[in-house]
Amino acid sequence: MLLRPPGVYRVDGDTALLTDVMHRGDYATGRRVLDIGTGTGALALAAASAGAASVTAVDLSLRSVAATWLNSRLHRAPVTVRRGDLFGPVREGRFDLVLANPPYVPALTSALPRHRMGRCWDAGRDGRAILDRICADVPAALTEDGVVLIVHSEVCDEDRTIAALREGGLEAAVVGRATVPFGPVMRARAELLEAQGLVRPGQRDEEIVVVEGRRG
Repeated sequence: MLLRPPGVYRVDGDTALLTDVMHRGDYATGRRVLDIGTGTGALALAAASAGAASVTAVDLSLRSVAATWLNSRLHRAPVTVRRGDLFGPVREGRFDLVLANPPYVPALTSALPRHRMGRCWDAGRDGRAILDRICADVPAALTEDGVVLIVHSEVCDEDRTIAALREGGLEAAVVGRATVPFGPVMRARAELLEAQGLVRPGQRDEEIVVVEGRRG
């Protein structure tokens, strides 16, 4: 059970899929792990329980930082928590495994919210505002044999994520998939997504993918 203050992203199917991929692939054991956009700290705690050598969790939200700190203490998980924008607080660090479950829901505007619940999922008109930043910056945060696992919806175009990671010098491929019903936000934006050609008319489920990028 995780504490989740108002305004902090709740654990959902995307978190569960990424956690499952991490466990099945034994990605975390003995590794230095970074969880970007940690929310409640669910992925950070999962990495710690999987035997990570160290875990650092980062979030821009003060509430998320507080929630992760509390949850790590309640679960007696050795997680270092930092507040800041993506890789900013750990710019000098290098990690063996980076986990990312960023905001990825397409929105009406390219402006990103900073002080309301919407920042947990709003990610610009195509849903890639944060994804593209992660793909561009993660190579510099990885060790020589480092790996990044990123989870997002099919509406954000997995091929673009793979191409962006490869452009940064990483080998990239989809390593996990799951089909889930639209959540409340996606249902509310179904007509917008249809109008943008991001989902089929009448589509009310989505495929969630986990993309791996690794140094060759």
